[in-house]
Amino acid sequence: MNQRARIAMSDDDVTAFLEAASKLQLATINRDGTPHLVTMFYGLSEGRIAFWTYAKSQKARNLARDPRVTCLVETGDAYDELRGVLVYGRAERLDDRDRVMDVGMTVARRTAPGVPDELLRPYVEKTGLKRVAYVVERTKVVSWDHRRLT
Repeated sequence: MNQRARIAMSDDDVTAFLEAASKLQLATINRDGTPHLVTMFYGLSEGRIAFWTYAKSQKARNLARDPRVTCLVETGDAYDELRGVLVYGRAERLDDRDRVMDVGMTVARRTAPGVPDELLRPYVEKTGLKRVAYVVERTKVVSWDHRRLT
């Protein structure tokens, strides 16, 4: 077995890894073709990465032009601790207010664990007025778990 195959996560491991994290690096494509890379809080919607952002943000403008994204979720400091999931895909914009609010609540719950929905909802409703949401349709997933090397 080659080293790449040894460190790749199973589909279940990828799912568990994405469920456990709350931040990702999101890359979109600027007008000039350069990457636009930002850290985003995210949630999962039916197993898909979901995030929201202000409708006038750079990432929203980039996605309106070109919906291709790369999402990186990673952890570990030492080489033998490195784990990560790289998701390539297309971001589908959600404009329906109920769906935007659902994504907002999903993200808020992950960023403020243990806070009751009734306390999160006013924030989500207020900031959600100017936001749009996206779900990422995966086209390719690459994963690694260097703990498997030892």
